[in-house]
Amino acid sequence: MAPRLLQNFNGGRALIVTANRSAVVSLDMTLAKLGVTAEYPEIVDARAEIDFSPLNAERDIVFIDGDLDVTGTPEPDEVSRLPRVPVIGLVGVEAPSRLRNLINLGATAFLRKPVHGAAVYTALFLGINQFLLRSDMHGRLEDMERRRRGRRSVVKAIIALMTDAGVDDDEAYNRLRRESMRARLNLEDYCEQYLRSRATTPDPTAHEQALPLPRADRK
Repeated sequence: MAPRLLQNFNGGRALIVTANRSAVVSLDMTLAKLGVTAEYPEIVDARAEIDFSPLNAERDIVFIDGDLDVTGTPEPDEVSRLPRVPVIGLVGVEAPSRLRNLINLGATAFLRKPVHGAAVYTALFLGINQFLLRSDMHGRLEDMERRRRGRRSVVKAIIALMTDAGVDDDEAYNRLRRESMRARLNLEDYCEQYLRSRATTPDPTAHEQALPLPRADRK
C-alpha cells in the first residue's frame, strides 16, 4: 500500500541553499504562509556542502540552487538517488550539467528563479510526495532483495529439520513457518536463527530445548 499523500506542510523546516536571496524572496514568504520556517546555510565562494545526516525526513526540506557548486554528505543512494530528506531544485540556467547535479543530489521537483509564490505549493507537493513514494518503493525493493537472499537459509533449514526430525520437506517447511509466526519473525530471519542455534548446540537435547522443532510429535 502506497504512503498517504502529504498535503499540509505546517511545522516543516526549509533549508534554502542559495547565494541569491533576492531570487527567493517569494519562496521565503510563501513558505511562512504554509507554516514552514526557512533557514539559509552558509555559502562560501559560490560553494556549499550539505550534511544530510542530521536532517529529519518528517520535517526538513532542502531547496538547492542549481547555479551553485553543491555537494552532499553522505552521498545519495546510488540506486534510488534519494538523500535523507526531500530536495527541490532551484533552476536558473538550464544547463544539462547543472540539472544533472540536482538530480544526483536527489531533487524530485524544481522551481524556476526568480521564484513565484504561486508555484511554491505545487513544488512542495510534488517534491515531498515523490520523495515519500520513491522511499517507500525503495524500501519494498530492499525488503524483497533481503528476502531473496534469505531463501538460501530457508532451503538449508528445511534440509536440516528433515534430518533432525525425520520428516518430509512439506512438513519441515510447515513447522518452520508456524514457529516463525509464533516467534513473530519473518520466515527467512527465523530460519537463519534456527541454523545458528543448530550450529552452536551440537548436543541434540540442548538444541531441542533452544528450538523445539525437531520433536516428532510437534504439530
